[in-house]
Amino acid sequence: MEILLICLAAFFASLLTFFSGFGLGTILMPVFALFFPLEMAIALTGVVHLLNNFFKMYLVGTEANWSVVIKFGVPAIISAFFGAWLLMSFSESAEWFTYSIGTKEFIVTPIKMAVAFLMFAFAFLELLPFFKKLEFAENKLLFGGVISGFFGGLSGHQGALRSAFLIKCGLSKESFIATGVMISSVIDISRVSVYFTKYSSIGIEENINLLLAAILAAFAGALIGKKLLKKITTTFVQITVAVMIMIMAIAIGMGIL
Repeated sequence: MEILLICLAAFFASLLTFFSGFGLGTILMPVFALFFPLEMAIALTGVVHLLNNFFKMYLVGTEANWSVVIKFGVPAIISAFFGAWLLMSFSESAEWFTYSIGTKEFIVTPIKMAVAFLMFAFAFLELLPFFKKLEFAENKLLFGGVISGFFGGLSGHQGALRSAFLIKCGLSKESFIATGVMISSVIDISRVSVYFTKYSSIGIEENINLLLAAILAAFAGALIGKKLLKKITTTFVQITVAVMIMIMAIAIGMGIL
C-alpha cells in the first residue's frame, strides 16, 4: 500500500512541478511522512527530488540562462548546506512535549514544529494574490539565492521563493523553467550531501526499492509534464495543493504525523 501511494504522489507531484509554483518536494514529503520519521521523509524526498531534477535537466536544460544560474545558485548552495545542517541538528533534539487524545499519545519535536511552520507558511502564501504578483529585481538574485537555498535545505520548500526572484529576469517561459531546474538541482546537491551523513542511522538502505520506485514514477511524471506544459491551467491545482499541504502541516506540527 505504501509503495503505491508514494509512487502515485511522486508521479503527480512531478507532473505538477512543470506548471505550479511548488511541486515534487512539497507534495511528496508529507506522503513519505505518513510511513517514516519526518527527518527520513525529508531525506528520501531530497533524493527523489535531486534525481528528478537531473532528469528534467536532460529534458529542458539547454534553455537555462547560466548567468542567472550562477548569480542565484552559488549563494543558494552555501545557504542550503546550513539549512540542511540545521535540519539534522533539529532531528537530534529531544521532544518538546507529549499529549494524549484517548489512548493515543502524540509527540511534538522541534523539527516537526519547524517543518510544519514552513510548510504552512509557504502553502498559505501561495493562496494570497499579492504573493503571486510578488517580483524582485535582478540585482536581488544573491539575496534570493540565500533565502531560497536555506529553506530548501531546511525543509525542501524553495520553489515559490525561487520563482518570485527569477520572474524579473526577462527569461522566456522555457528558459524560466530550465533555469529554475538548474538552481533547484544545485540546492538539492548541497542538502542531500548533508543528509547522506545521517543515512546510515536513518536506515535508507532498507528502503532502496521504495526509493527507486518513487524515482521512476517521478521520471514518468516529468515526461508527461513536459508534454502538457502549454495546455494546463494551474490556478485550481495550486489552490488544492496548498490547502492539502496546510492540513498536513497542522498534523505534523501537532505530532499526529
